Amino acid sequence: MMLKNKVAVVYGAGGDVGGAVARAFAREGAKVFLSGRTLRKLETVASAIKDHGGSAETAVVDALDELAVERYVASVVEKAGGLDISFNAIATARAVPKLPLTQLSAEDFALPITTYTLTNFLTARSAARHMVAKRSGVILTITGTPGRMGFLNVGGTSPAYAGVVALTRTLSAELGPQGVRVVCLMPNAIPESALIRESFGRYAQAAGITQAEFQARFENMTHLKRLTTLEELARTAVFLASEHASALTGTVVNLSGGAVVD
Repeated sequence: MMLKNKVAVVYGAGGDVGGAVARAFAREGAKVFLSGRTLRKLETVASAIKDHGGSAETAVVDALDELAVERYVASVVEKAGGLDISFNAIATARAVPKLPLTQLSAEDFALPITTYTLTNFLTARSAARHMVAKRSGVILTITGTPGRMGFLNVGGTSPAYAGVVALTRTLSAELGPQGVRVVCLMPNAIPESALIRESFGRYAQAAGITQAEFQARFENMTHLKRLTTLEELARTAVFLASEHASALTGTVVNLSGGAVVD
């Protein structure tokens, strides 16, 4: 097992992305601590992990609350004896209108920027404070292709994604000498996730086409002519969190299928 005896915290673990990664961590032997806003969703993921012989505990945590994050991580470290992996997969608390920037309110523009950059800062900082004490650990972040490409009507999401990448690089520069790696994953849109299905539906409606037609447009923008799967993302997260990726830090792992070419 690639993550045997590792302790992993997953924020947003009740969502599609967080849940997939949490289950993959557990399959590879990690003891997983699941946090999010909705206990019911967290318990569903935890039950699936336990049904397959894994270890999972749940807690309702607001990952935008500085004190709540600090208390939560401290409790995990106290209970598990340490922290090896931190992954943040939270989403915005509400959907942002799909409008041109000239029609978007300042509040709606700022929401994803504030949410993604602040929560990644808070959760990474808290994890890092414990990881540097033992000079080991992995912090994983996630971004999206709008941070590298020009898309219509994505509002503040593009600068938010770009901000997460910049934060990843800065954290890596500061924490690398202390034994802590920081890596960002960049999938393309994942149609299996409810967030992407909802977004595709709204974009398709605005464009006057079906959701299937809109998804096909995205697929055709990639070299592989398909979009990222949850399983691909989860397997990559496991690899990055493991010793097999011990030289990887301060970088973005491109899972866009060729939509973005580095």
